[in-house]
Amino acid sequence: MRIGNKPEGMAVDPDTGLLAVGLKTPNRVALVDAVSPRVVGRVALPGPTRHLALLRPGGPLLAPAEKAANLVELPLGGRPRRDLPAGRGPHDAASATGGRVWVTDEPEDRVIVIRDGRSIRALDAPIEPDGVAATSDGRYVAVVGAAERAVRVYDGRDFEPLGQADAGLGPTHVAAGRRLFFVVDTRGDAVLELRVRGHDLALERRIPLGGIPYGVAFDRRRDRLWVTLTASNRVAELSPRRQLQTFPTVRQPNSVAVDPRSGRVFVASRAAGTLQWFDPPPLQSGGP
Repeated sequence: MRIGNKPEGMAVDPDTGLLAVGLKTPNRVALVDAVSPRVVGRVALPGPTRHLALLRPGGPLLAPAEKAANLVELPLGGRPRRDLPAGRGPHDAASATGGRVWVTDEPEDRVIVIRDGRSIRALDAPIEPDGVAATSDGRYVAVVGAAERAVRVYDGRDFEPLGQADAGLGPTHVAAGRRLFFVVDTRGDAVLELRVRGHDLALERRIPLGGIPYGVAFDRRRDRLWVTLTASNRVAELSPRRQLQTFPTVRQPNSVAVDPRSGRVFVASRAAGTLQWFDPPPLQSGGP
């Protein structure tokens, strides 16, 4: 399905059943019915966004608009958007405990914490912070520094850094489970699994992928990780109950998202401006 120009960044809201897709020139978010995929609305942004997230189920949607230096809160019920100052170049955002939103400010090498529409903290981050993700309970937050090639984890309650680990040759994005973070090492053709252990961050395993991995989404309900392989036009599924398998995708699949209700996978082509979706085969208990 044609979705728009250079789609990048997606999020599925389980309450409204809407898939949000970031678009460029003009800067928009397309809202798609995730059950019977079709565009049901488009909302203007003050600048381009490459990442989308939800503050909570039901919204609002969080869209860092880098060139506008704003974090956009976009209600999904038709109310006006809210543009919040978020440093000099907000790149990615994640919702953590206490209604706090963590926003990576890439040019300033810091992460900004916003609550109730205002900044309450500015914390040092690994150099050139790109991806940010919070565990499912919001307790821990990880920030990936692309230039430093490191990932740092913070306590989401008191903002204290708990540990830092090597993140491969060229990390870009990160997703999170309960106590586990999945860092995409794009240049190193791998995914790194790191676990919070007390006040430290430990590497559990490195999963070679090939194909230049980039976009990532974690289906927490089904314990399945999805990673796009931009050079081979495929998306990889990783699950503890099944061996790695891949599926064909649209060209240059920069973004992937999962509907938490159904497990449906959405993939966007930045090159062709198209949206793909498929329903993966169900997991079988007891292994592959």
